[in-house]
Amino acid sequence: MDAFTAGLLQRIRATETGLTRARETGDDFLADVEQAELDDLRRLAAEHGVEVSTVPA
Repeated sequence: MDAFTAGLLQRIRATETGLTRARETGDDFLADVEQAELDDLRRLAAEHGVEVSTVPA
């Protein structure tokens, strides 16, 4: 796995964790920000052929 793929997957995992935490604490603004970031990262992954196992949003 190259550095780009590893970094992208790490950012996706971190953002998924942040999204879960934001939802659990009821921080709707942060949840919206994290969801937008996650959408962008998944789009980037798809554009570069990086497979991502998705967690339902």
